[in-house]
Amino acid sequence: CMDMEAGLQGAASHWGGPSAFVEIISSLYGLIFYKAEKVSKNWFDLFHLINDAGHCENALYALKAVYGFAGLSLNDLKKFRSLESPLTGHGESHLFPEGVYLSNGPLGSTLAQAQGLAMADKLLENKRLTISLLSDGACMEGEAKEALSAIPGLAHKDQLNPFLLIISDNNTKLSGRISEDSFSLNPFLKSLSEMGWESSFISEGNNLEVVFPVLQGGLDKVLSHPKKPLALIFKTCKGFGVQKTMQDPSGGHGFPLKNPEDLRGFIQEIYGQTKPPPEISNWCEDINSPFRKNSKGSLSVPRLKKTQTGISKALIEQKQKGIPLVSISSDLPGSTGVSSFRKEFPEHSFDLGVAEANMISVAAGFSKQGFIPIVDTFAQFAVTKGSLPLIMSALSQAPVIGIFSHAGFQDAADGASHQALSYFAKSCSLPHTEVYALSCSEEAYHSVSQAVESFYQEKKSGSIPKSQIFFLGRETFPESLGASSYSLKKAQVLLDHSKGPSPVLLVSSGPLVYESLLAAKELQKKDRGIVLINSPCLSHPDIESLSNWLNICEGRLLTVEEHQIRGGMSSLLVLALNSAGVKISKLKSLAVQGGFGRSAYKALDLYRHFGLDRKSIEKAVLAF
Repeated sequence: CMDMEAGLQGAASHWGGPSAFVEIISSLYGLIFYKAEKVSKNWFDLFHLINDAGHCENALYALKAVYGFAGLSLNDLKKFRSLESPLTGHGESHLFPEGVYLSNGPLGSTLAQAQGLAMADKLLENKRLTISLLSDGACMEGEAKEALSAIPGLAHKDQLNPFLLIISDNNTKLSGRISEDSFSLNPFLKSLSEMGWESSFISEGNNLEVVFPVLQGGLDKVLSHPKKPLALIFKTCKGFGVQKTMQDPSGGHGFPLKNPEDLRGFIQEIYGQTKPPPEISNWCEDINSPFRKNSKGSLSVPRLKKTQTGISKALIEQKQKGIPLVSISSDLPGSTGVSSFRKEFPEHSFDLGVAEANMISVAAGFSKQGFIPIVDTFAQFAVTKGSLPLIMSALSQAPVIGIFSHAGFQDAADGASHQALSYFAKSCSLPHTEVYALSCSEEAYHSVSQAVESFYQEKKSGSIPKSQIFFLGRETFPESLGASSYSLKKAQVLLDHSKGPSPVLLVSSGPLVYESLLAAKELQKKDRGIVLINSPCLSHPDIESLSNWLNICEGRLLTVEEHQIRGGMSSLLVLALNSAGVKISKLKSLAVQGGFGRSAYKALDLYRHFGLDRKSIEKAVLAF
C-alpha cells in the first residue's frame, strides 16, 4: 500500500526486496524486544539493529508502525517518500533520527559503519550486539568486501563486540538475476568461513517456522562466542508472496502495478484464504476511491520523452558504423539509457554486478586495448564510488565515456543518499576529463554522437582522448528545447528577449534547463528582458558566446543549478569569466545552499522546496 501511494504520485518504489526480508525482520525484531523485556532493559542498550539494504526500509517502517516504534502509526505510512514525510526512500538519520540510526542507500556503506559501531562499543566496554542486515547484491561492492574481511580479523583480536550478519541471498539485482547477468556469488558467500566468519546457509529464508529458531539460536551463539562473528545466509525470493513478482527477473524491484484497481487482487494473493485486516482493506479502498484514482497530483509536469532515448540511439548508430564500442555496466543500464545498446550488441556488453568502482577500472583495461568503453550508473555512485577509478583511468591514459543518470534531485524518491549534489565539483576537477550536463533527448543524441566520433578519431590518429562524462536526469522532458544546433562545448541560445528592459542573462544546464525555459517564457510575456543560455559543458564553458551575451545584458548574470553552491556551475563559470577578463556587474546563483536533499515524489517538489523551480527563477530575475 505504501508503494502504491508513492507510485500513483510518480515516485519509484520497491516491493521485491522488502518482501524477501519480511520473515527475517519480523522474527528478528520480535526476538530483540522479547529479550530486552526479559531483563528489563532498553532494547537499544543491548543491540544495534542496522539495515544496509536500503530498498527494504519501507518494510522496516511498516514493522515499526505495527509496534508503535518511534511514535509511528499506520497512518504515518501513507505519505511514504513524499516531501512531507520523514519516511524516505532509503533510511535517513538526518530526517528520522528516532527511527534510523545510520543512513543507508549506497549498498555496502552501512555495513562498514556498523563495523565501526561494534569497535567503538568494545572500546567503551558496552555489552551490546551489533546486527547488520545485508543483501547479496551489496556483497559485490568494494567497501562491503573490505568490511567483510576486516570484521572477523578484528573480532579475533578482541577489538570488536559480538557481530551478527544477516544476508538475504535472492540472486536478484535491479536488472535481473545476478548469476545470469554477471556471475554467481555462491563462491564468495562460501568463502566467508575462510575469512573467519562462522557461517550458516538456510535454504528456506521465507519460511517463518524455519527462520525464527535459526535467528533465536544465532543470537545466543554469537553472544556466547564474541570472537567469532556469525553470518546467517538466508536463501530468499525477491517478490515473495505474489506469483507475478516471484517469477519476474528483477523480483518486482519496482512496484509492478500500473492500475490501483489491481491492488485488491495483489493483497488478497498475499493473504491467501485469510481475509485482509480492515486497516489494509480500508487503505486499499481509499487508494481506489474516485478522488484518489483520478488524481495525478498537483505537482505533475508536462513530459514527453526521457533523455535516455537519445543516448541509446546515438550509441547504437555509432556501433553500427564499426566504431569499437563496448558496454561495461554495473546493474543499471535500464535506468541510464544503455540497455537498448546492450540488447542490440550482447557480445560486446558486460555486467560487473553491483560494483561501480570495478566497472570503471575494467573499462580502463578495455580502453588500453583499443576499445571505447561506455560505463553507466547513477550520478551519485559514479562520482563517489567511481571517483578513484576515474582518477586512475586518467592517470593510466585509459579514457572512458560515462553515462551517469539521475543527476541532482532527479532521483527524488530515493532521497539524499542517491541525490548527486556535488557531481560537478567532483568530476570537473578531474584532469583530462570533459563534463557535460544534458537537458533533453535531442541534445543527448547529438552530444553523445559527437563525443564518440571525436574519441574514435583521436584514438585512430594515435593521440589519447579525454574521458567524456555525461550527466542526465531520470524524469521525462520535451524531446527538444529549441536549440538550433548542437556542438560539443558550445552554449545554446534557447530564448532571446534582450530587447526587453534591463535584460538578464540566465544560464543553466541539465534537467533544470526546462524549468529555466518555462520561467524565461513567462518573463518574456511580461516583457522583462531575458536571455536563456544552455551551457552544457561544465568543465570548459563557452566563454566566447557567454561573454558576448553578458555584454548585451550589461553584466547581469543569473545561474540556476541543482548542485551545492560551492564548486558548482556558478563557481566554475564565474571563475572562467573572471579569468577571461569578462565583467559581471551583478550575480545571483540559485543552488543548494549546503545541507542534504530528501525524498519527494518528483524532482519538481524538491525544486520548489530548494527554490530552483520556474517561479523562483522568475522571482530572482525580477529582483535584478
